Amino acid sequence: MPNPLTPQVLADPVMLTRALVDIESVSGNEKEIADAVQEALEACAHLRVERIGHNVIARTELGRAQRVVLAGHLDTVPIADNFPSTMDEKIMWGCGTSDMKSGTALALHMAATVPAPRYDVTYFFYECEEVEAARNGLKIIGDLRPELLEADFAVLLEPTYGAVEAGCQGTMRAVVRTSGTRAHAARSWLGSNAIHKAGEVLRRLDAYQARSVEIDGCAYREGLNAVRVTGGVAGNVIPDACEVEVNFRFAPDRTPEQAEVHLREVFGGYDVEITDSAPGALPGLGAPPAAEFLALTGAPPTGKLGWTDVARFAALGVPALNFGPGDPNLAHKRDEHVELDKIVAGAELLRRWLAS
Repeated sequence: MPNPLTPQVLADPVMLTRALVDIESVSGNEKEIADAVQEALEACAHLRVERIGHNVIARTELGRAQRVVLAGHLDTVPIADNFPSTMDEKIMWGCGTSDMKSGTALALHMAATVPAPRYDVTYFFYECEEVEAARNGLKIIGDLRPELLEADFAVLLEPTYGAVEAGCQGTMRAVVRTSGTRAHAARSWLGSNAIHKAGEVLRRLDAYQARSVEIDGCAYREGLNAVRVTGGVAGNVIPDACEVEVNFRFAPDRTPEQAEVHLREVFGGYDVEITDSAPGALPGLGAPPAAEFLALTGAPPTGKLGWTDVARFAALGVPALNFGPGDPNLAHKRDEHVELDKIVAGAELLRRWLAS
């Protein structure tokens, strides 16, 4: 089957977006799209191309004083009657149009059409961002070839609706447990109801005052919420155990260790188990390439309310931000779509930044 990523398609970011969307690539099924991207990039004499699993890495090696990263994931969430794409004169619909094949298309378009950028550039087209962290392509690259992630600045082409969202929140999940004594429901006074005891946990959550922090002019509002409650044995048994699962989204000025201390303070007196944690990322907007990128946007950045792979770069000391044409509010929805003018504007901005 001919590669749909022809030179003509690579030169048009809108048609390139559609071509990527029309290659089905639900997480774990990225071989076809990675093959197409690799073949297209290997035809570009100015790039050095490598393949690790279903991750394609392309680099310029021009001896520039600074190196930047453009990165986009190739996978999507499962299809929901939204494949292949459809399009009119203003909008393209389809799985991955917003999150994030329109952004990935911008990186691929730059890789193919800007042979002599003002910075050296490393382009990442990676697998399994939408699933568990252990399968994430950038994690795999970082584990096997950490030197490939080295840079002075990184842009993740995640959906931001054409704005700059800097850094990202950290995230932590925990289980808060209560215990009691099992008894027959007809003789409840002989037991102690663990679900009732969880009421105090929920009251603390309801009364919780979320902190809002401004860093480099970007606001990060924290949040602590119950996301699941489990307990109970049978309809005639007083339960002796209950678990309240909570999710803590914390500002990037906290480390995961500090976030854990805070959670244990909030739920003092209870058994708390941390089950998952990922650090946030500071904005890092003082890096010269970041400042130049921001100047071209003409709009102030906002803090990223959520976790993205910018945190992987931040952990390596590489400042990073999120910028892409998709609307994050449409990500993963059945009617996911992207506005064509956002794709065109994003491509023009990136070209001014890299090629000026």
